[in-house]
Amino acid sequence: MSQFRLARLSLLLAAIGLNVLPSLSHAQDAKPAAAAAAAPADSVRPEVFKLLDPVAVKASMDAKNYADVQSRIDQAAAIPALTPYETFVLNRLRVALASTTNNAPMAMTALEAVIESGKLDKKAQGDFIQALANYHYNAKDYPNAIKWFTRYQTETGDATTMRPYIIRAYYFSNDFARAKQELMADLTAKQQAGKTPTIEELQLLANTGSKSKDPATYLVAMENLVRYYPSDDYWSDLLSRTQGKAGYSDRFALDVLRLQFKAVGTMPPQDYSDMAEIALQNAFPTEAKKVLDAGFAKGVLGTGANAAKHKKLRDQANKAAADDAKSIASGEASAMKSKDGTGLINLGYAFVTMDQFDKGIDLIEKGIAKGGLKRPEDAKLRLGYSYAMAGKKDDAIKVLETVKGGDGVGDLARYWILWLNRPATAAVAPAAAAQ
Repeated sequence: MSQFRLARLSLLLAAIGLNVLPSLSHAQDAKPAAAAAAAPADSVRPEVFKLLDPVAVKASMDAKNYADVQSRIDQAAAIPALTPYETFVLNRLRVALASTTNNAPMAMTALEAVIESGKLDKKAQGDFIQALANYHYNAKDYPNAIKWFTRYQTETGDATTMRPYIIRAYYFSNDFARAKQELMADLTAKQQAGKTPTIEELQLLANTGSKSKDPATYLVAMENLVRYYPSDDYWSDLLSRTQGKAGYSDRFALDVLRLQFKAVGTMPPQDYSDMAEIALQNAFPTEAKKVLDAGFAKGVLGTGANAAKHKKLRDQANKAAADDAKSIASGEASAMKSKDGTGLINLGYAFVTMDQFDKGIDLIEKGIAKGGLKRPEDAKLRLGYSYAMAGKKDDAIKVLETVKGGDGVGDLARYWILWLNRPATAAVAPAAAAQ
C-alpha cells in the first residue's frame, strides 16, 4: 500500500529547537558549599555555565566536533548536586547531540527526562512527546510508541493527528483485532459524517483482514476502495474474492463477468473468452460477439498461443449473433404464451445486448410481472443492470436496491450500485504492503 511515514525526526527536532540550548543565565559566584542552594530556579552555576556556554557549544556543533560536545556534557554531569534546571539543560543538549549523531537510545532517554522535568510549556511539551513517540515508532518499539502517542493526545487534546500512527502501531505489533476495531470505528464515523476515508486507511484495513485471515473485513475494505478509489485491480480483486465466499452460487459466473466487463478497463484474456463462451451457452450470442470484439480491439485476444482458439470462438459468435438478429423478433409471441416470465426475461435481455434497451427492459419487466419465476431476485438483478447498461442510473439504482439474497445476488446488486455511483475521477494507488 502507499507509503505512510512519520515526519523525519531530524526535521521535527530542528522545528522544535532541539539543536540549541535554552537561553542560559548563570548565578553569581558563591561559596562552593552554597552555590547550588543560591542558584535561581532557572539558572545554572558558573562552573556549569562554563562547560555549557551556548556560544562554545554551538561552535563545536557547527564544526561537527561532537566529541567536544559530549565531553562538555560528561564534565557537567559530574558536577555535584546539579539543580533540576541544570539537569534539564543537560538533557536538552543530549537530545540535540543525539539527534545530530543518530544516537537514538541517548535521544529517547534524554527526551523522556526533558518531558518529565516539568519545565516545558504546553506547546513544547506536546512537541517533545511527539518526538519521543516517533523515536519509538521508528525503532519498531510499538507498545512504547502507542504509549507516547496516546499521551500526546491526552496532554494536547489533539485526538486526530497521531491517531493514524497509533493504529499502525497496533497493526505492526500484530494486534490486528485492535487495529480492525479502530479502523472500522473511523470508517463508520467518516461515512456517517459524509467524509471520504483515506486510501491509506482502507488499504490498512484490507491488510488487517488479510493478515488476520478475516475475509469479511477484507471485503469491507475492498468494497470501500472500489467505492472511493476504483481501479482495475481493486474491482478484479473484489469480484474474485466475492465468488469465494461461503454459499456463493456459481450460477452468477456470467453476471460477475458482465460487471467486470463494465468496471474494468481491460480484463485478462481468459476472462474475455470465458465470458463469451458462457454467453453463447446461455443464448446471448450478441453479448459474446461484443465481448470478443472488445478483447480483439484491446489486443489481448487473437495473439499468442491461443490466437487460433480466439479466432474460432469469434467466428462462432459472429455467426450466432447474425442468426439471432434475424430470428429474435419471432420469439416474443411464444414467450408471451409461456406459463412463467422466464422466456420474456431472457428475450428482453437479448434485446438489451443488441442495444435495443427500451424494448428489452419492457420485456424483462413484463416477465417479472408475469411471475412464476424460480429465482425472482435474479430477475430483478438483471433488470437493474439492464437499466445501468441503458444509461438510466436512477432507475437502475431504484431496482438494484430492492434485490436481496445471500448467495451472491445481493452482493452483485450492491456492486452495480457502487459502479453506478463511482467518482468521476479518483486518485488510484496500486495495492501493496502497508508501510
